[in-house]
Amino acid sequence: MKRFRYLLIAPFFLSPLAQGQDLPTEAFPEGMDTLDPTVVIGKAEDLLGFAATSSSGQANNEELSQRPVLRRGELLEVVPGVVITQHSGGGKANQYFVRGFNLDHGTDFHVSLDGMPVNFRTHAHGQGYADLNFLIPEFIERLDYSKGPFNAQLGDLSTAGAAQYRLFHELPRGLAGITIGENDYFRAVLGDSWVVGDGVLTLGGEHTRENGPWSEPDSYRRFNGFLRYHVGDDDNYFNVTAMAHAGEWDATDQIPRRAIRDGRLGRFDAFDTSSGGETARHSLQMSWQAKNASTTTHMDAWVGYYDLDLFSNFTYLLSDPINGDQFEQKESRFFAGIDLWRRWEYDLAGLPSHTTIGLQTQHDWINDIGLHLTKNQQRLATVREDDVYQSNLGLYLDHETQVTPWLRVGAGLRADGFLFDVDGDSVNSGQETDGILSPKFHLVLGPWAETEIYLNGGLGFHSNDARGTTITRDPVSGDAVDAVDPLVRTEGLEIGLRTQVIPDLTATVSLWGLRSDSEFVYVGDAGTTEAGPASERYGVEVAAYWRPTDWLAVDAEYAWSHARFRDLPSSENHIPNAVEHMASAGITAGNEEGLYTSLRARYFSPRPLDESGDIEGDTSFQLNGRIGYRRGPWDFAIDCLNILDRKDNDIEYYYESRLPGEPAEGIADVHLHPSEPRQFRLSATYRW
Repeated sequence: MKRFRYLLIAPFFLSPLAQGQDLPTEAFPEGMDTLDPTVVIGKAEDLLGFAATSSSGQANNEELSQRPVLRRGELLEVVPGVVITQHSGGGKANQYFVRGFNLDHGTDFHVSLDGMPVNFRTHAHGQGYADLNFLIPEFIERLDYSKGPFNAQLGDLSTAGAAQYRLFHELPRGLAGITIGENDYFRAVLGDSWVVGDGVLTLGGEHTRENGPWSEPDSYRRFNGFLRYHVGDDDNYFNVTAMAHAGEWDATDQIPRRAIRDGRLGRFDAFDTSSGGETARHSLQMSWQAKNASTTTHMDAWVGYYDLDLFSNFTYLLSDPINGDQFEQKESRFFAGIDLWRRWEYDLAGLPSHTTIGLQTQHDWINDIGLHLTKNQQRLATVREDDVYQSNLGLYLDHETQVTPWLRVGAGLRADGFLFDVDGDSVNSGQETDGILSPKFHLVLGPWAETEIYLNGGLGFHSNDARGTTITRDPVSGDAVDAVDPLVRTEGLEIGLRTQVIPDLTATVSLWGLRSDSEFVYVGDAGTTEAGPASERYGVEVAAYWRPTDWLAVDAEYAWSHARFRDLPSSENHIPNAVEHMASAGITAGNEEGLYTSLRARYFSPRPLDESGDIEGDTSFQLNGRIGYRRGPWDFAIDCLNILDRKDNDIEYYYESRLPGEPAEGIADVHLHPSEPRQFRLSATYRW
């Protein structure tokens, strides 16, 4: 890169570990053979007295592993109200929908793994791009989730919510598994943990390949590697984790509905069969924690490398009727960061209290992030290419006091500062800085009759693409354009209830509202910016989890969202692809040995595809099931995906495109990516 800066890692060098001091002796128990068992609660468990919102929760590995899923990103659908789809190619980040947001590939929904952010800011394809394909599900211990801008520890890209994955310190059992299925699907996974020296070493890997139902095979290939060395127990520990991911695929971009109806294209055809992509993500991270009776100090630190080379064609022959409209989005980056916090538990005037103070810093050195015009993956012209350095420093404070046995009161404050440095052409290069304060509060009443009531409010924000903060000229037309605000203010309010009044049943209700000062985004497909109006969203979420016995679990979730642009007439204030109704339900039955089964249903409603609201997408209803048999170390299962073989669509957009023989100005139409048809997968797993 043309410009380079050193990462500020003073918090690490000030830690006892870096100074060569010994960690507390309890962090390294002598004669340790295995780690102490971890008790991880699931969504049906009792969070009364602990949760700060009605919409927060936790899912354990058992709940995640029992879900028959088509693709890796669907693990996030364990978060109530979240819908995961795909619009092009198995190796890309999925499309995320929650609380009236079409989050594209992750904007405004924070995802992390043991403290390391998964989202990438100033990404070649989309702000907040969060690709989950590097995760190995069997190695995930739990998923903590929350909604709204109410958590002081979460800053950028977390307005709609957050999902924080936590990995096992040690695998409960070694495992080897193989899955085969229709459409040339194959997956193999292997992992185990061993006591090595004073700690536990975990090694594992995964390989997946599939072609999908597409006329031109998807040819998706994924490789994941995992290594962790962990010393200590669940309270006091130090671990180092290395992960490696590589993927490549041929794209299956959305196609126009008119071409399907008149027979020019089949549902599983593609117009430009040369589109596709490849990506890699490699990281090294460290976690350290020291805990005693009254304080906990924790630090996560990470460094990594990422690259993406993506070829897409969404408008076919609209811009260039000779060479076509294929374009390439490419980047490579190094990233690094730290999250350091300390929590004190104490009595404040005789009242039980706890306070957390934290520091976070995140840095991205992005090299040759560019948009290029291509044909058959060969470059014809460069629209824009830049080197970008982006960093931020965040400080946060969070406090809660148990004022009475039935009243908890908490407040938080977060301060963030950002630096954007863009080095490209002489017109659109430059530096920009910005800062923002985000106060939070929560109030919890109860429990009364095994029921708590929650009131939450807070301010949040999201950052815009660095290239949009310094732009002055459109890279295609040369026209003058306005730069976007680096940071956009968001506001949230939530009232909720959580009850355990019925034995073995956990139920939650949340009424929420969100406002954003602007829907400003950088449009990676065009190399420029678009400024959208302010927006508001509000809705209701209802969830129930019933576990009457160890062998039966039933859950049901419903979410309604109303999303509109503010200060615009009703004929042009709809937010495209804002899902209004979403519902999911599932049942799982079975003991540790013998037959078991799982059945899951997911529904999302028609939604506006343009600002008028006159064009709507279709309903989607998917039903997936699993039946299996466990005996000793063996586990055999059959998954049936899309049991009803419905011809739904994963995603639908409305815009202009041009096929051969059509008018030069193109035709406005719905463009869709179909859901995959019914398919079966057979798996065998051996654990020791």
